[in-house]
Amino acid sequence: MKTMSLRVLFFEKPENPYFNLAFEEALARACSIEEKCFVLRVWRNRKAIVVGYLRNVSDEVHVSLAKTRNIPIVRRFTGGGAVYHDMGNLNYTLVIKDSRIKKTIDHAYMYILNGILTALKNLGLNPETRNVNDVVINGWKISGVAASLRWNTIFLHGSLLINADLKTLYEVLIIPPKNQPYKNIDPVKYRVNNLSTIVGRRISFWEIVNLIIDGFSETLGLEPVFDKPTSLEVELAEKLYLGRYMRSQWNLQRKSISEFKLLEREICEVLSKSKRQ
Repeated sequence: MKTMSLRVLFFEKPENPYFNLAFEEALARACSIEEKCFVLRVWRNRKAIVVGYLRNVSDEVHVSLAKTRNIPIVRRFTGGGAVYHDMGNLNYTLVIKDSRIKKTIDHAYMYILNGILTALKNLGLNPETRNVNDVVINGWKISGVAASLRWNTIFLHGSLLINADLKTLYEVLIIPPKNQPYKNIDPVKYRVNNLSTIVGRRISFWEIVNLIIDGFSETLGLEPVFDKPTSLEVELAEKLYLGRYMRSQWNLQRKSISEFKLLEREICEVLSKSKRQ
């Protein structure tokens, strides 16, 4: 019987947030044709604003200011509010396909939050969760998570503020957003801080990466195995990048996934061919 492991990817294109987000969807799509998969990706964007699937950009982003500062705006396929990324912000992604794991959003959040909570506890901190998907320390939000159950996978990703440019974050995002879809939100959602500030020292990239890997490995009970993207994942990412993620119809106009019909046919053909091999 094949022993499962946690496949860890250090794969990022910080200068191209459109491709980074396309690769996120590619991971979920590629995982969908596997019998089982457990993938953890760690990555960064050099500078970007990432908007949730169902949100109006103008409700959450000062668009003209973002354009003036050459900060790209890109939409992800998961829900939730807009976030600001730079190299002081570490992003983590978990993709799971396993029939033994309960496939609900609440259970999905439990998985990813346990991994991050464990990582932060191993740093000597006392983290807690608020608003279901926010990670809070000492009254400050340092991480938010979004999830999806599309394509028969459990997909979760989040961002962790380590030493991000919070001044720019507050300037380019509309906080709180207009037309907030949720009621009874704990205001800590909009009160963010850097992990390095809370800890009182500079935290290196590799220090937090190792803590995150160990946190998810412990949560899932799987040994980490470091890997590179497969040819299928790269092919899917390139098609998604060209066909959707670099297009304003997706990023700014909120066209749904179902409206990119030609792209969907191409993706299905690639997956079908790979499955037959």
